[in-house]
Amino acid sequence: MQAEPKNAQAGKAEDAPSSDTSLIGREYEVEVGPVAHGGHCIARTDEGQVLFVRHTLPGEKVIARVTEGEEGARFLRADAVSVLESSKDRVEAPCPYAGPGRCGGCDWQHAKPGAQRRLKGEVIAEQLQRLAGLTPEEAGWDGTVMPAEGDKLPAGEVPSWRTRVQYAVDADGNAGLRRHRSHEVEPIDHCMIAAEGVSELGIERRDWSGMASIEAIAASGSQDRQVILAPKPGARLPIVELDKPVSVMRVGEKDGGTHRVHGRPFVRERADGRTYRVGSGGFWQVHPKAAETLMLAVMQGLTPRKGDTALDLYCGVGLFAGALADRVGDKGAVLGIESGKRAVEDARHNLASFDRVRIEQGKVESVLPRTGITEADLIVLDPPRAGAGKQTVRHLSGLGARRIAYVACDPAALARDLGYFREGGYRVRTLRAFDLFPMTHHVECVAILEPAEKGR
Repeated sequence: MQAEPKNAQAGKAEDAPSSDTSLIGREYEVEVGPVAHGGHCIARTDEGQVLFVRHTLPGEKVIARVTEGEEGARFLRADAVSVLESSKDRVEAPCPYAGPGRCGGCDWQHAKPGAQRRLKGEVIAEQLQRLAGLTPEEAGWDGTVMPAEGDKLPAGEVPSWRTRVQYAVDADGNAGLRRHRSHEVEPIDHCMIAAEGVSELGIERRDWSGMASIEAIAASGSQDRQVILAPKPGARLPIVELDKPVSVMRVGEKDGGTHRVHGRPFVRERADGRTYRVGSGGFWQVHPKAAETLMLAVMQGLTPRKGDTALDLYCGVGLFAGALADRVGDKGAVLGIESGKRAVEDARHNLASFDRVRIEQGKVESVLPRTGITEADLIVLDPPRAGAGKQTVRHLSGLGARRIAYVACDPAALARDLGYFREGGYRVRTLRAFDLFPMTHHVECVAILEPAEKGR
């Protein structure tokens, strides 16, 4: 990366906003400190102001150019535009669209794969300590972040794992990806982390004038392919001719819902020996190995028994509810709760063969109290990125579950909720972390909790 000469007076760039206090464009020579949650590292200016710097690694010396912030702000955001002293963990980014001001989809293209997992582990450990007061040992975690099967590749190679890709469309009709924290589009010829089933559609090779976005989906459990088109206001839908057969959906201009144009309105996925129908808007893990990996981690942690009663909260299309139902048997019972209408329809379809499974629609914090359930043997919760929250955790802590499995895609939300569970009398028995989003800062965790009085 080449930088403009550093301004000795730390002046503003010519294209920076006219505000007297804006620091956008100002450059600082800094020594980079530890990794922080969000795909950046921490540095400080000579004046002590915190910089969140992307495209760098701990221990490096870089020229950091401010991308957001002003004088007196609590922190500034910046890009490392020139590396003066590099880390041994640095590699040349394999993707030609990675780097300052370019595509925002990946955070760690410039880091060796092992270093990426180590950085994610450091973030998890920091969040656990800061928000839950837990050391890795107290969380039953060995500190490692495990790669998915097939993802352990040499430095410079990128796993093609993303089975759902949301493309934006620029003013010229080119498909691309959003730049970091921006609505601007980076046109691309190929996304390196896109799964083969997405890449083979050839989305980037055609004109998408009139479209605001295109979502491409390639199921990993079948040959199903789907594109979801979101037209700009008043635009007509194009005739979709891609390199492979696909079903086509469109986002309604008035209702925002997803409507079938032709083909199946769902894709079929596989996990735990079962096929799951996943409609547009229904949640399924993006990495092809994620659903099976997380399902096994949850079942191994919970050790369901015949006759158990179980809750699957934020259940999506029923992945964990199905695995639980298989294991608790005819005398057990499973209740799933999910807010998405289409996901609930899919879950009920997917689990129709189980007489003792019930799926309720609505927000967990509203539906669960209305069920009248006062106890459960096992609980699984896989909340959205914001976490479950204090009210829901307090309610769950009062149900007397033998074990609780918490699946989390955000370590900060996980740590906060683990703190609430501790207040409710639960402790973490084990924690496992999985690198199911290579090249990005995201990481998936599975925490198994049990009543604190049980001891280890």
